Amino acid sequence: MDIQVILPDGTSRRYEQGTTIEQVAESISVGLRKQAIAGKMKGQLVDLQQQVDADGHIEIVTWESEEGLAIYRHSTAHVLAQALKRIYGFQAIKLGIGPVIEDGFYYDIDIDKPLSSDDLRAIEDEMGKIIQENLPIVRRVVSREEALDIFAKLNESYKLELIRDLPEDVLISIYDQGEFFDLCRGPHIPSTGRIKAFKLLHVAGAYWRGDAKNPMLQRIYGTAFLKKAQLDEHLHRLEEAKQRDHRKLGKELELFMFSEEAPGMPFYLPKGMILRNELENFARELQRLREYDEVRTPLMMNNRIWEESGHWDHYKDNMYFTHVDETKCALKPMNCPGHMLIYKNSLHSYRELPIRLAEFGQVHRHEYSGALNGMMRVRTFCQDDAHLFVLPEQIEDEIGRVIELISHVYQVFGFQYRIELSTRPVDYMGSSELWDQAEQSLKNVLDKRGIAYRINEGDGAFYGPKIDFHILDALKRSWQCGTIQLDFQMPEKFDLTYIGDDSLKHRPVVIHRAVYGSIDRFIGILTEHFAGAFPLWLAPVQVKLLPVSDHYLDYAFQVKKSLEEAGIRVEMDARAEKLGYKIREAQLDKVKYMLILGEKEQISRGVSIRKRGEGDLGIRSLSEIMEQIISEIAAKQ
Repeated sequence: MDIQVILPDGTSRRYEQGTTIEQVAESISVGLRKQAIAGKMKGQLVDLQQQVDADGHIEIVTWESEEGLAIYRHSTAHVLAQALKRIYGFQAIKLGIGPVIEDGFYYDIDIDKPLSSDDLRAIEDEMGKIIQENLPIVRRVVSREEALDIFAKLNESYKLELIRDLPEDVLISIYDQGEFFDLCRGPHIPSTGRIKAFKLLHVAGAYWRGDAKNPMLQRIYGTAFLKKAQLDEHLHRLEEAKQRDHRKLGKELELFMFSEEAPGMPFYLPKGMILRNELENFARELQRLREYDEVRTPLMMNNRIWEESGHWDHYKDNMYFTHVDETKCALKPMNCPGHMLIYKNSLHSYRELPIRLAEFGQVHRHEYSGALNGMMRVRTFCQDDAHLFVLPEQIEDEIGRVIELISHVYQVFGFQYRIELSTRPVDYMGSSELWDQAEQSLKNVLDKRGIAYRINEGDGAFYGPKIDFHILDALKRSWQCGTIQLDFQMPEKFDLTYIGDDSLKHRPVVIHRAVYGSIDRFIGILTEHFAGAFPLWLAPVQVKLLPVSDHYLDYAFQVKKSLEEAGIRVEMDARAEKLGYKIREAQLDKVKYMLILGEKEQISRGVSIRKRGEGDLGIRSLSEIMEQIISEIAAKQ
């Protein structure tokens, strides 16, 4: 019996029933068969040996594709699990899960022995042997009862829990490779010998299924690439990332600190505060030119407002609560409800709109201690929030203005970015009609401006869809920072109105907007992006004065005063150390300008200049170099 297969390009082919995905690929071309790692039937990924038994659409998934690379890495995770069982014994290890993550994979295991870097090298060696054996990876389908019996005999309690949690109608499959097998829906590569380049990276603790109430397991992280050159490049980037780690640089450059007295809550040191203020002032000036009004709302408010806004139903697990005078209150996780109250404080005419309220607001959100990560994941941060209260006909124009603002800010820092349109989540608030209207409005803005974007289904805020901006740093890592959210719900919840040209009350629409997102996190990103060598305008110390000896301290103080009066941030190294030592110290501090002051400089009333990245620039007059520095600062260089 023949079946009809429709390929992605729309062409149709007929095959004998029972033909495999691999045979379909080969019938198209020998080259495609070599590139094929899996297939897609009815939108579902399947193994190359999957038989085609009915008419339908088929897609061949290649090794080089994003999905193909994920399959390749997941198969490497299975090889890791097999190596662990071989080394430590099938009874000594209980397997958790081994999913693919960005740039790699991990496997969670329960084992009494704490694993070290030396253990990882031994595990890698065993994985290499399994790859050399080129074991076929074969799928078998089992019943729920069979699966429970198989893993009960192995005392694999975590696998048993996973099986019990599977839907009743799901097809359960096991993948065999040599003496090893694992519960998995697949697909996988045909054999272990197809794995060419991999590396185990490190071990960390992880609660089973991410719940602190569950046992702590050991999580082995790894990565795999199709070519060794790709792996080497990735490992180089990881090493570079270690050197750029904002926690390391933040300590060395005296920007910020953390304390066990306030876990997940950064302390800004004087230099870090300069950095933060410069970022705020930059954004503040841009907002002033775009007719924003800056406001400030309380850190803590009555719980009633969070119930009214919908945060209680959708966000309470991430909030901190307390009692004040027998009244339940909450620390704000977001600024929006406070801005709704400010808008509602007075009557508004349609002639006033849009009204743009901005705030550098400190918010608090609960994060598990295991999730905390320097400035990147904290429990309190400053959000550069703004809420635009607009007429329905102003929506697209205002969103366009916000896109222009965000794009301008990112260009100043040299960030490339990509855009996602995130649609309604499962727990969305309000009517589907309003959501349809909001999502269409955002699409219209992006489409009319010819902006490329991808749809991120189900990742919108509970009150509205959003446009998210993902910036790429110097290591090509992606960070979600800026966001634009369109909200028809909050105005309803807070009964916000304006008087229209018909003298009747109407409902405004709210646009939520952030550029940095979290200023604290943005500082962490900038620190790693610039490797601590900040642009001159942003640098906590813009000039370092290096007197050659004590004889030139008086002249150094005169230069320092002149620079300070010109608004230039300057430090002086007055220590009785050799000049070479002072220069090396200033280089470690990532200072852009070093001005050396000795006999020649004092006589000429000038300075010798060393500039980061350019070296020795010779002697110039103080006024000339001051003019150059001020010009660079003004140009945001």
